[in-house]
Amino acid sequence: MTADGRPHDEPHHPSLGRRLNWLRAAVLGANDGVVSTAGLVIGVAGATASHAALLTAGLAGLLAGSMSMAVGEYVSVSSQRDSERAALRLEQRELEETPEAELDELTGLYEAKGLPAALAREVAEHLTARDPLAAHADAELKIDPQELTNAWHAAGASFVSFTVGSLLPLTVILLVPASYRVALTAAAVLATLWFTGTASARLGGAPVKRAVLRNVLGGALAMAATYTVGTALGSAGV
Repeated sequence: MTADGRPHDEPHHPSLGRRLNWLRAAVLGANDGVVSTAGLVIGVAGATASHAALLTAGLAGLLAGSMSMAVGEYVSVSSQRDSERAALRLEQRELEETPEAELDELTGLYEAKGLPAALAREVAEHLTARDPLAAHADAELKIDPQELTNAWHAAGASFVSFTVGSLLPLTVILLVPASYRVALTAAAVLATLWFTGTASARLGGAPVKRAVLRNVLGGALAMAATYTVGTALGSAGV
């Protein structure tokens, strides 16, 4: 209820934080796809004007990058899920073997959060009667047993977001005339990095200007470095 008596309509979904993390990961995955593929195709464009070479390099970079991101995310999240499951199994065993000690522990956790001792005990007893594992998982482990991390979802999200990000520089550099392809691709990439930098900053509650500046400068440096190397190799006839 708000101060003027109106209902408080702010959403409080238990998985909201997890959803924001997934969205932030998707934005960052797309950002990685934009930068890595742009650096690759611009580097190749510095060495050759061959449309076939650009297409081959771009598609190879897109597939390699998206698969690498997906596999890396799958391994990482699988390890996290294994750790969560192990912690829950240990907690379940402790609840079965020493229920009174676990109740005291839960009471202490709520007291540490600022509840008076009597109220903390009452809350702990009530939650334990309802679902002791869920109560301890939330207060002690910060885990929701019903919403453990999903490695396949994480891998799929990384694969898709990286692929979508990669398609932008690849499409631009293949469609525009050769004399403008590097400049227009760079401009499109920098505009996209401005957008993803803004999005990731707002999702994370960070200062937007600083995040955008880091994002844009990082992408610009990557493209400048690969274009310089590509141009040098092309001039040397490699």
